[in-house]
Amino acid sequence: TGRPIKYAGVGEKQDALEEFDPARMAGRILDMGDVVALVEKAAETIEAEEAERLAKRMAKGQFDMNDFLSQLRQLQKMGGLGGIMGMLPGLGKMQKQIAAAGIDDSMIKRQEAIILSMTKKERRSVGLLNASRRKRIAAGSGTSVQEVNRLVKQYQDMA
Repeated sequence: TGRPIKYAGVGEKQDALEEFDPARMAGRILDMGDVVALVEKAAETIEAEEAERLAKRMAKGQFDMNDFLSQLRQLQKMGGLGGIMGMLPGLGKMQKQIAAAGIDDSMIKRQEAIILSMTKKERRSVGLLNASRRKRIAAGSGTSVQEVNRLVKQYQDMA
């Protein structure tokens, strides 16, 4: 029809429309990533005040599971792990290892379910999580105790 391409769909939802840029699209197809689009997406989805608040809490050592949950939700807003990995150069070659490690968007949803299964006190102080509490959280979130332990370790590495 001779009409120029204005937008490209990069996902299944309506918010997954991006302005079409042939150089960027070619870079993604050739696994060279699209860091510019990643930065643009981060700038439009992450609230500056929220990011600043989280940075201050981390610096003071007050980072808790509520903050971790907030970060997971921001990651989902940016298109999840799949969307972000598609924009980073060279990660296409590592897709098999990433998939084998079980790192995907469903993992983020399970982690969110685990955190939401905790009480407010448990979210503020992970030290309260003894074996019986971890078992209750796993049952409440539909996950295993190992996944709860993995999330707690991941949180402790960040905090």
